[in-house]
Amino acid sequence: MIAPHVLPSARFEHARIAAFGSSLEASHCVASEIAELIRSRQRAGRKAVLGLATGSTPVSLYAELVRLHREEGLSFANVVTFNLDEYYPISPAHLQSYSHFMRVHLFDAVDIPPGQVHVPDGTVPKGRVDAYCGAFEEEIRAAGGIDFQILGIGRTGHIGFNEPGSSLRSITRLVALDPLTRRDAAGDFGGDDATPHFALGMGVRTILSARRIVLMAWGQHKADIVRTAIEGECSAQVPASFLQEHDNAVFVLDQAAAGELTRYRAPWQLGPLTEQGLSWDERMTRRAILWLSQRCEKAILKLTDDDYNEAGLQDLLRVYGSAYEANLAGFYQLQHTITGWPGGRDPQRTRPGDALVRPLRAASAGVYPKRALVLSPHPDDDVISMGGTLCRLVDQGHEVHVAYEVSGATAVGDEAVWRALAFTRDAGLAQPGAADAISDLCRGYDTAGALPGSPDIHRWKALIRRHEATSAARVCGVPSGRLHFLDLPFYASASPRTRRIGEADIAAVHRLLMDLRPHLIYAAGDLDDPHGTHRLCLRVLREALARAAGEPWLQEAELWLYRGAWAEWPLAEIDMAVPLSPVEVLRRRRAIFRHQTQKDQSLFIGKERSEFWERSEDRGRRLAQAYNSLGLAEYEAIEAFKRYAPDDFVRLAPL
Repeated sequence: MIAPHVLPSARFEHARIAAFGSSLEASHCVASEIAELIRSRQRAGRKAVLGLATGSTPVSLYAELVRLHREEGLSFANVVTFNLDEYYPISPAHLQSYSHFMRVHLFDAVDIPPGQVHVPDGTVPKGRVDAYCGAFEEEIRAAGGIDFQILGIGRTGHIGFNEPGSSLRSITRLVALDPLTRRDAAGDFGGDDATPHFALGMGVRTILSARRIVLMAWGQHKADIVRTAIEGECSAQVPASFLQEHDNAVFVLDQAAAGELTRYRAPWQLGPLTEQGLSWDERMTRRAILWLSQRCEKAILKLTDDDYNEAGLQDLLRVYGSAYEANLAGFYQLQHTITGWPGGRDPQRTRPGDALVRPLRAASAGVYPKRALVLSPHPDDDVISMGGTLCRLVDQGHEVHVAYEVSGATAVGDEAVWRALAFTRDAGLAQPGAADAISDLCRGYDTAGALPGSPDIHRWKALIRRHEATSAARVCGVPSGRLHFLDLPFYASASPRTRRIGEADIAAVHRLLMDLRPHLIYAAGDLDDPHGTHRLCLRVLREALARAAGEPWLQEAELWLYRGAWAEWPLAEIDMAVPLSPVEVLRRRRAIFRHQTQKDQSLFIGKERSEFWERSEDRGRRLAQAYNSLGLAEYEAIEAFKRYAPDDFVRLAPL
């Protein structure tokens, strides 16, 4: 149940929160409370009225409800549901419609009577929309009102499709979608042009009329807006903040989504750490000193006793005795993350005083050269996220392998295939018997602007990505014989939201690890990419590593996580920082450019519309500037890594 996880109210917070170690654990607790509501109403001979949400957030909740139905006999015969919203206009049969989503994830898997399901109808004629919305409100009232409302939160702070500026008195209506909301959905619809501009959705007043409200949020990309909704003022500009005024609402969060709340981000602001069951360990010390340095806009070594006292960090002064000693502790911690030798140095070519391994573990000091494995979820994540480090590992003599975990075929447009087919046709390279078929495909594209969906077209798209990855790796100096294209089966699912890892996925990565027995493993630790591929790939790695537990090679291996294009490591979480020269930044750019099908597209979700190479360079330059502002050396760019610690990623859960 949720109740034991609701935290005592803390300063700065205006709403109740329940924090969980993982989104999966949180979903199970929410499902347990819903199940108890359903059963109690069954015993009383009454209906249980649920308000339901869609999107990636509630998928694990619905999976647990389905499990309770199949394995523990939970019946939905007495359940009435009302969904928050639906795109408009859209057919219920459309793969991206919320009607289809609910059928796939819940309705078709339980015994709920079809007549008790209510999802807004995206096919209502425009002239009848207002009357339809009024009737939808009346159906909710006739059912006795909503007992339990599930919500997610959008990155604009919207609940349902109540975008910023929505009135507290709004009811079910037709709404125009915020541009950021549309851009976040564009990947599902195949681009901005195909993404609906409108939706039918419950209003704020309709939602707040529910007797119980649970807002769920997972992942780092939700952390900022969660903090605003909980710690900020109640405002129509952040509709989720209206839940502060509800007597029975709770924000259910995983560790990542809760990470920007003051109680986690800066707990020293709430009082002495010992009173909160915390201690000034190395990581907490670094977090506090970096926070203070940025707050005061001073380099670390310039902080004074007054700075610590005025910021409420007297407790840290008590531990270290003075600002001088605390400053040195924080400064050296950050300085020791910097290395130009991510694989360690050749013991035979070092000078007295050279750091052989920092920040690597001392156990790897005598191993040179090393065997390094870079796991790249998509065919371009390696060069986008750690292209400079990849080049440096090769240049410093290490044996570097790159494993591309999925094909990335879904990100290749039809025009790229048409170009390849037209070249093959016009160059006379088509195999006998294939020329006519190629000509037919090219004519069809010229006429319709699209190619027919077929296994062959999908395979060709995957082949295009494979050759792009091979070309990019060549720029970095990695020979084709050290490239591994795993094509993990989970990626074959037509919809990103239905992807699940399986035995074949884990076995493929485990087999590669056992074949290579790498000294260094680099993997994407970005849990917030739009379609969850990085998250699932990290889960596969975690399971594969568990199978290899006890292997002598693994006991000595170094495991590092980089962040993909969608997020950055906070400064306090960085364990290794690899500085890049201007020449290395340009080399990384050339490698990214080899992924031609991914260029000239607005692929980055959110307000930024930059391409991946721009995102990579901006992030690296911004991190270098942050290190410099803290009083460290000035670099052109930095690529950052966090040491892999499985306990840090217990929050990983299926999408």
